[in-house]
Amino acid sequence: MHIVRVATDKGPEWGVVENNLVLLLSGGPFGSIEPGEALGSLDDLQLLAPATPTKIVCVGRNYAAHAAEHGADVPAEPLLFLKPPSSIIAPEETIVLPELSSQVEHECELALVIGRRCRAVTVENAWEQVLGVTCGNDVTARDLQRADSQWTRGKGFDSFCPLGPWIVSGLGENDIGGLEVSCTVNGELRQRANTQQMVFTPAFLIAYITQVMTLEAGDVIMTGTPSGVGPLNPGDTVTVEVENVGKLTNPVA
Repeated sequence: MHIVRVATDKGPEWGVVENNLVLLLSGGPFGSIEPGEALGSLDDLQLLAPATPTKIVCVGRNYAAHAAEHGADVPAEPLLFLKPPSSIIAPEETIVLPELSSQVEHECELALVIGRRCRAVTVENAWEQVLGVTCGNDVTARDLQRADSQWTRGKGFDSFCPLGPWIVSGLGENDIGGLEVSCTVNGELRQRANTQQMVFTPAFLIAYITQVMTLEAGDVIMTGTPSGVGPLNPGDTVTVEVENVGKLTNPVA
């Protein structure tokens, strides 16, 4: 099932895609899914970011090759950091390069969207907490990340967390255990890896994070980026693709 958030004359609405039509989810996606009236064709509607989280929990160095390209060790436990919800933008919305940085880079990722309030879950029941998955881009001001003793500034600018185009629900944990994750800039392949190469699995990450904090319905977990991160420049177009999930494209200015 493909769950979307779209712009309408009445404001943002949740919907589900069936035969290229978007059907209204008047109760949202976090209860029983009951499709209603048609909002219009998917091709004619403006897609919004498919999540409105209270927090975005990110995982650093979750692919060994990415750690190596920065001369860093693979952590013994997940390395967590947060991005603010204000960093989220929709598909086709512009990534804005801040004047404070001269080295902004793309980071393609598989993103998890939590489906229910949860705390202290186990690895065994972690996947029960997931609504679905989407594509994410953990845009990073690399020079500021390296200059600071923590990563809030380098990761937290407005427009630094593109998400979309939709949430794919109904996938099991095994279904996402071997997906290709890739990134192109102006059609040139920059990153490509498989989720099998993650150091810590999505289920382990959910269990680990919920030992620390309560996750709310709609919260997002960014599961880490593979090697090949590189610069974004004005006029670029960056596309993150996750196999069996979709493509997320954003211009850069």
